[in-house]
Amino acid sequence: MLGGDEYLKVARSLLKSQDATDEEIASSTGLRINMVRKVLYDLFGKALITGVRVKDERKGWFVYRWRSRRDEVERFIENQKKKIGERLQQRLDYENSSQFYHCGNDDCARVTFEDALEEFFKCPSCGKILNLKKNEKSQKAFAKQIDKIRKEMQS
Repeated sequence: MLGGDEYLKVARSLLKSQDATDEEIASSTGLRINMVRKVLYDLFGKALITGVRVKDERKGWFVYRWRSRRDEVERFIENQKKKIGERLQQRLDYENSSQFYHCGNDDCARVTFEDALEEFFKCPSCGKILNLKKNEKSQKAFAKQIDKIRKEMQS
């Protein structure tokens, strides 16, 4: 996935003002120039923006003017949704094919049947007895997210 608030601010700035320099973007977003450049280089590496090198007549040095590639953005979003859907499906398959055990202590992690068997059904963290933990909530949550992504991709 792509970054957080910084990415959103830079993207919005680029959509408002085509051919903006990194300094103009930093000024309009309130972000530090090095953060703006980091985001721009990342977006450029993913082919979501283009950069044209031009000479700044006032300062005498070269600067980049950045422009969004709107046609590539939708394709990128679809690919990201597809990857997320695949990861969620893998996780759902794992949840469906595994039994989990837990001691009831919130600080302890759940363990698979194989790990519980190795530990003689005692929690490896706190030593309490491990009990079968139903994972229907997790399964439903993953299935719901997968369905949501599939519907978004179809529309």
